[in-house]
This record gives sequence, C-alpha cells and structure tokens, in this order.
Amino acid sequence: MKPIKSYRDLETWQEGIRLVNTIYKLTSTFPKEESYGLISQMRRAAVSVPVNIAEGYARNHRAELRQFLYVALGSLAELETLSIVACQVSYIDQACLSRELESSIAVLRFKTLAFLRHLR
Repeated sequence: MKPIKSYRDLETWQEGIRLVNTIYKLTSTFPKEESYGLISQMRRAAVSVPVNIAEGYARNHRAELRQFLYVALGSLAELETLSIVACQVSYIDQACLSRELESSIAVLRFKTLAFLRHLR
C-alpha cells in the first residue's frame, strides 16, 4: 500500500474521478434539450464527489474530512436518483444503469463509508 501524500492518492478520490468520466460520457448521449436539466445536474453531482473528498482532505482536520465525506455521500445519492430518472425517461437503458453506473456508485459508496469508519 502506497503512503498517502495527497488527496490524489486516496482510492475514494480516484474512484470519484472515474465516476465523473463515466457520467460525462453517458450524458453526452442525452438530448440537447437536457443541457440545463439532467445533464447539468448529473455532471454537477458527479463532480461534487471527488471535489468534496479533495477539499475535506486538504482541510487537514479529521472532523472536517468526515463532514466532506458525508457531503460526497449525499452527492452520490443525488446522482443515483438522477440516474434512475434518466433511465425512466429512456435516456439510459436499464442494463447500462444496473451494470455500469449502479456498480460504480455502489463501489464508491462502500469505499467512502469504509474510509469514514477508518476515521472514527
């Protein structure tokens, strides 16, 4: 296991960046009229995850890191909900949602919760 020198070394941050890339690719196929709707909301929620992990880590205080990790978990829940909406309006097919996106969200949620337990 590599020593953690920066937020970039955190597995949760790395997973968050992968999730952002997935969301950007996925939402690029949405109809243009969703530019200020689901596309924008999903991208902001996805970006919020690694951003909050990075900001919490940079605060250099355990209590603040925990707070920012909880915000990241909230953004994951928001993204999951928006993904379900996108699926219900047929912008994402059910197979893609359950296979790729739900899996990524679940892995990131698990790692974030494990990180929180480690910080207690």
